[in-house]
Amino acid sequence: MSVLAGRRRNKAPSQFERAADGSMTLMEHLRELRSRLFKASLGLVLGFGIGYWLSKPAINIVKDPVCKVMEPRFGECKFVQLGVADVFLLQLKVGLWLGLLITAPWWMYQLWAFIAPGLHRNERKYAYIFISIAAPLFALGAYLAWFALGHGLEYLLPDKDFIETSLDITRYVDFITTGMLVFGVAFEFPLIAMMLNFAGVLSGRKLLGWWRTVVFIFFAFAAVATPTPDPFTMTGLALAMSLLYFGAVAVALINDRRKGRNQSIYGDVSDDEISSLDDYAPEPVAAATSVGGYDPVEAPTPVDAPTPVERPRSLDSRYDDIT
Repeated sequence: MSVLAGRRRNKAPSQFERAADGSMTLMEHLRELRSRLFKASLGLVLGFGIGYWLSKPAINIVKDPVCKVMEPRFGECKFVQLGVADVFLLQLKVGLWLGLLITAPWWMYQLWAFIAPGLHRNERKYAYIFISIAAPLFALGAYLAWFALGHGLEYLLPDKDFIETSLDITRYVDFITTGMLVFGVAFEFPLIAMMLNFAGVLSGRKLLGWWRTVVFIFFAFAAVATPTPDPFTMTGLALAMSLLYFGAVAVALINDRRKGRNQSIYGDVSDDEISSLDDYAPEPVAAATSVGGYDPVEAPTPVDAPTPVERPRSLDSRYDDIT
């Protein structure tokens, strides 16, 4: 057992430990970055191949919302191709997006493995929590966009006999994917507010005091970001973002209470604000008391007279440097 314990003690530190304690050199950090980028690139290339193979089924799935509207009205669901290579380029684009999604755990792990050694233990813990929340929020926003845009197409497509509708496949797919991306990113805003609270930048009470301004910004953003002119899609996005924001405010208030900020007397006072002293009455100062009598000081004793010093001989009367 002692031999095994000695081997464990003499074991060289891992690369993660060396990067965390700052013992790695600059060249070793650059080699580590090159290795992580190379591994992430290999994963992306493999994911792009799989995504391109799945691009046609994915495009057929994206076509379903508009086909459900066009087939009852026009009897068919067909798209047009305006450019020679539009469909091929669309398949490449969809394959790239699918490759990024499929290999996201791999290349995100490579990125995290390079960044994590520079963080403290509690910072890594919070990063795990926020990453685990960010992915479901983005997926929830993308699904809401898929649902809202599917119903919004009923208002966007004309229901007239004298109008022949022909949709460009590239622009339609861009329309759907852009809406899903915008909704997904918008759902990350409450998470950013919660991160600022955990970092100590914003308090929960301050976030709660901004709720009117934030809700107005959400509705203005939804009016611009949603591609459909109907009020239902805009209201759905704004209400969803507002609910998530109030959820983030509740978490921030709980976090502030856990840290004990609300128990401090000056917890809500800014660092640059002058505190008021009106609530505190001055305490009266008691009268000075006598120090009593004093002892007399003895007279100083005289100093002895100085002893005379012999006058030094002139240098001219000396024979050499010694005498």
